[in-house]
Amino acid sequence: QVQLIESGGGLVQAGGSLRLSCAPSGRTFSSLNMAWFRQAPGKEREFVATITWSTGNTYYADSVKGRFTISRDNAENTVYLQMDSLKPEDTAVYYCAGHRYYSGTYYAHYSYRGQGTQVTVSS
Repeated sequence: QVQLIESGGGLVQAGGSLRLSCAPSGRTFSSLNMAWFRQAPGKEREFVATITWSTGNTYYADSVKGRFTISRDNAENTVYLQMDSLKPEDTAVYYCAGHRYYSGTYYAHYSYRGQGTQVTVSS
């Protein structure tokens, strides 16, 4: 069973940057579509970004478009989420997820999921 492990979360001031990483244990993820989701306190989990394995196509939620960048390094077996111009409303637990075929915006459809990493943006 593949386990996804996120890292890179922390506390940052508004306007700052963080880079999250996600790596699997147990297998390579080079053939998986990968995505990031987030869940703020008292809110439902929401889609952030996705990247396909075959073409590297990316798709972003409107709330992060132009500020966040998802990328992958198949040689390093890692997917990244570069977060710039962070806002207090970006505060959430961030989760990565993967699926062999699916690359949409519904978290429940992803087969592989991580435990999450906390991102806190102070004003």
